[in-house]
Amino acid sequence: MLNFISLTNSLCIFSCFLLNRFIEGLIPMDKCPLPHEYPLHPGNHVDNSLDLWSRTDVQTCTYWGAPIIWDGMFDPEYYDDFYRKQNITVALTVFAVGRYLDLYLEKFLTSAEQHFMFGQRVIYYVFTDSPEKVPKIKMAAFRTLLTFRVEKYSRWQDVSMLRMKMISDIIDSHVRHHAQYIFCLDVDQTFVGRFGTEALGDMVALLHSFYYRRPKFFYTYDQNPKSTAYIKTGDMYYHAAVFGGTWQRVKNLTQICYDGIMQDKMNHVEALWHDESHLNKYFLLYKPTKLLSPEYCWAEYIGYRSDIHVHRLVWAEKNYKFVRQ
Repeated sequence: MLNFISLTNSLCIFSCFLLNRFIEGLIPMDKCPLPHEYPLHPGNHVDNSLDLWSRTDVQTCTYWGAPIIWDGMFDPEYYDDFYRKQNITVALTVFAVGRYLDLYLEKFLTSAEQHFMFGQRVIYYVFTDSPEKVPKIKMAAFRTLLTFRVEKYSRWQDVSMLRMKMISDIIDSHVRHHAQYIFCLDVDQTFVGRFGTEALGDMVALLHSFYYRRPKFFYTYDQNPKSTAYIKTGDMYYHAAVFGGTWQRVKNLTQICYDGIMQDKMNHVEALWHDESHLNKYFLLYKPTKLLSPEYCWAEYIGYRSDIHVHRLVWAEKNYKFVRQ
């Protein structure tokens, strides 16, 4: 009898979850407030080629003039050709500590070789506690992988938060000398479609797939006034699984977030969603110049959404209890 009741309760919870996700998908998004044919940048900037009005079903720009990248807004060949002529290099940082390395890193890297900045110069920076276990991946020309040993902390939250300092340090010691742009991604994701040069910008943030259609009062900002990550009300809710930009702007982001984290530690405070809470506070104060739609990091169990035409990066199946031991 107890097993039947437990099963019934589980089915009810799952049904409510699906219903809530369906209802969220019906909530209309804000619209781009810019006038038609309004240039995002002066001169012949590549982002001026974006068609902000090709997607009437979603928000394609912010009130501060940053584009939100959706399928159908850009010409991939135009972007790739533009940046190929610039002879750019893109750095990609990823942390694979403990069981995250065993479960996710190989698929992350092999899928990145198929879809991340395809045809461009890329340097992968893999931070791990076991460099000897990093898989050997066949890479295209002008794409390399470097490994860096990091400490395995007893709490996964510490790894999550201290990555801000490690990224800041590697920008100083290496990235600034070898790459113009840098992206920082979580390892428990898989590339399944183009994640290309259209994503490049000075300061790039990602709309969280859970929140992009929710009313703002549902955003889970840190509500503790004692934390440096405290936000009463904000513009968007950003996902820390993907952020990037020029190395100069990402250096500033990671340093300020790390300083906030350390100040919280001194005050015996820990932000609600750790580095993600600090990231949201940073983007509230220093607006991103480009936003990526949830296509660029989608959770497939959300289900069908008519506005999600393609999946570019998807969350891997999670077993937090296992991988965070």
